[in-house]
Amino acid sequence: MKVLLAIDDSAYSEAATQAVIRQFRPQETEVRVLHVAEWPKGLPTSLAFAEGPTAATSVLEVRDETRRQGEELIARAAQRLQAAKFKASKEMREGDARRVILDCAGEWRPDVIVLGSHGRTGLDRFLLGSVSENVVRHAACSVEVIRGGGRP
Repeated sequence: MKVLLAIDDSAYSEAATQAVIRQFRPQETEVRVLHVAEWPKGLPTSLAFAEGPTAATSVLEVRDETRRQGEELIARAAQRLQAAKFKASKEMREGDARRVILDCAGEWRPDVIVLGSHGRTGLDRFLLGSVSENVVRHAACSVEVIRGGGRP
């Protein structure tokens, strides 16, 4: 079985990682841990409008730090899965998480996508969107959405 585990740096993704470890048999399961750096989402406003000779350098430094943190995140998750005897690989991509998760699934063809839900409702859901809802609606395979990690 192939499992695509899409994570971010949240308690919800931690719950999704734990769910994979609890629900699947390591001998029969290959897990790809995916993190999407939603660049330039999250770019500090001060840098978004920066000008001058150091502006580009500052923006690239933030991008590099975002990628470094993402690489560390997927490395920790993959190590936990490997410690539980799963075959685990890592993948880091940039873009809109909704689209990138579906693209990765289309290329790798997992049996199931597992991801956490932030549980946003109302205006937050409308303004920020729901990655998990979009993946459920458009994935060509099964999707398991893990609610966990407490409410924000």
